[in-house]
Amino acid sequence: MSKNYFLLKTLFLNSKSLLSCVKVVLLFFVLFINSGCGKSFTQIDDNFDISLELPSLIEVSLGDQYTFSDVNASSLIDTDNVLLESENGILYVCPVVSISSDSFTISLSENIEAGYYIIYIKRDNRKKQIGKTYISIVDGLDFEPDSETTVYGIVSSEKGPVEGVVVSDGFEVACTNSEGIYQLKSKKKLGYVFMSIPANYEALSDGILPQFYKKLKGSSDITERIDFSLKTVENQNSYKVFMFGDMHLANRTNDVKQFMDFIEDVNLYREQNKGEKMYAITLGDMTWDLYWYSNNYEFGEYLFTMNTYFKDLQVFHTIGNHDYDYKATSDIEAAGKFVDYVAPTYYSFNIGKIHYIVLDDIDCSNYDGTTSRNYEKKISSEQLDWLVKDLSYIDKSVPLVVIMHAQVFYPSESNGFKIDHDVTNTTQLFNILDGYKVNFVTGHTHYNYNVTPENTITGGRDIHEHNVGAVCGSWWWSGYLTEGIHLSPDGTPGGYSIWNVSDKDIEWIYKPTGHDVSYQFRSYDLNNVSFSLSDVPDMPSNVSSSVKNKFMQYVNAYPVNNDNNVLINIWNWNSRWKIIVTDEYGKKLPVEEVWAFDPLHIAAMTVKRFNSSTLSSVPNFITTQFPHFFKVNVENAEMDIRIEVQDEFGNTWTENMQRPKDFSIDNYRLAK
Repeated sequence: MSKNYFLLKTLFLNSKSLLSCVKVVLLFFVLFINSGCGKSFTQIDDNFDISLELPSLIEVSLGDQYTFSDVNASSLIDTDNVLLESENGILYVCPVVSISSDSFTISLSENIEAGYYIIYIKRDNRKKQIGKTYISIVDGLDFEPDSETTVYGIVSSEKGPVEGVVVSDGFEVACTNSEGIYQLKSKKKLGYVFMSIPANYEALSDGILPQFYKKLKGSSDITERIDFSLKTVENQNSYKVFMFGDMHLANRTNDVKQFMDFIEDVNLYREQNKGEKMYAITLGDMTWDLYWYSNNYEFGEYLFTMNTYFKDLQVFHTIGNHDYDYKATSDIEAAGKFVDYVAPTYYSFNIGKIHYIVLDDIDCSNYDGTTSRNYEKKISSEQLDWLVKDLSYIDKSVPLVVIMHAQVFYPSESNGFKIDHDVTNTTQLFNILDGYKVNFVTGHTHYNYNVTPENTITGGRDIHEHNVGAVCGSWWWSGYLTEGIHLSPDGTPGGYSIWNVSDKDIEWIYKPTGHDVSYQFRSYDLNNVSFSLSDVPDMPSNVSSSVKNKFMQYVNAYPVNNDNNVLINIWNWNSRWKIIVTDEYGKKLPVEEVWAFDPLHIAAMTVKRFNSSTLSSVPNFITTQFPHFFKVNVENAEMDIRIEVQDEFGNTWTENMQRPKDFSIDNYRLAK
């Protein structure tokens, strides 16, 4: 659907917009009668000498007066009016009530709303455009900001002003006083200000979006007021958080239809756990920048989809590399659409006794306006400086959950894990977080893996990383090619993570879309798993050796004879988990941790991508060799085994595997 469709639908569903339309008709009718001729009134005439420099922001109370100062007002006469034309075409007539040599005052309508306005001076049946400004409607506040303050305001709830709320422009950080007032000496570089939602409160919602940030309207030399509203929340120490990894909605590969399965799964889980407080956090790449332009699917369409199907669920957002505009030529410009529609690129908030920090680790400073997307996985120095100030309000006893799009660490077949980030700034990040208990939650890879404090890469710090499998799996391709098989390239089912929080204690579990939460591993009797070139008869015989050899890695990994081995994929495995395998006589069998290709992903996705008569290069999104696999050798092909897997929280899942076990896509397909 086009963006215009969503805008029109929003217009006709919004009663305020309909009321505005009525205002337009009435105002034009009044002006037509007063001017004597509607046609001559609308004609712009520059023949009378009136000019003034408009401020970028005007702050007024409803029905109040506003004085334009430091202007040459000698050419004004007391019968002149000021016309304010909104972006919706609504006109407000504001009489000039007083004039002096260097100022004049107008009276504003009590019906005026906040927004951008084109300003005209009207005399008789002539008018002259002066410029454009933003009008902000504010309530009276008996407070005079400090001389260098450029942004100030009050944070309040239904119970009155809220003290101790941290507010920031991304550089400067302040805290509200006992009257709920904050002040910032902001240079307004990012163009917005946000509050760190305090514990036991929520920001108001606009659909799924919590309203914790607001765009600035005035230039850097203008002092402007930005207020925030909160609502109190009871019993916030116990709740659930959904972690939604890469969605990649782009109106392709039947993705929106498949996305409905995910929505139904989340809403079913919410219904089954009704009465519990729940929130959600995305891990970036909700959209796909290339298809903003070719498929007309960007943040407006994404939010329409989410708002249509998710009710009463606040979703905090993280920016991913595909949420940046590839046509931009700077980092700030590239993030512009995300900021306009969704959220700041970095911020913090509190839920109960946990402090959440959302960081932007995609640096697009080298973007050149093309699809090259030359980004770095790096946290900017400005963010690190901000983080130090943000954490100055957070005691070291408070657990931190740090959300970023790209992974901090990455598994290495020879060395366990390595830092997969800009090393200099990442080391500085670790130093800033030192002394806190930290859980990183990331996406980007479309794989599922975990780093625990026992891993040497953490340097002895209390650091976890949870790289969460993607909502979209293999960019929606596996379900598109093989209905009912929705997997990431490491064999992790498409899905999301559920975090259960109680005070400062956190437990997590991965929830595969369409499966019960108990579905935590998949087993293969390798005696019945094999691949060969006969699986891809349509692959051209003259295809390059590099393409053919890529497919042969799957053939070589799973030959016809697999020597009574069983392969187990435990996608959310970490070093604190346990696996016990026993044969049908109760004998415990040795278990070997291995890197492997997931056979189901090969069969449902990779084979079908290689089996193409037009194949000329290695296809995208094919099966990846990865850890979290375990191999067991069984005495013979007929012997049954029992597989028992336990996580660090004592949850245990078992499979009584009857062998031989057939390898068939239908055995794994989601029931519809």
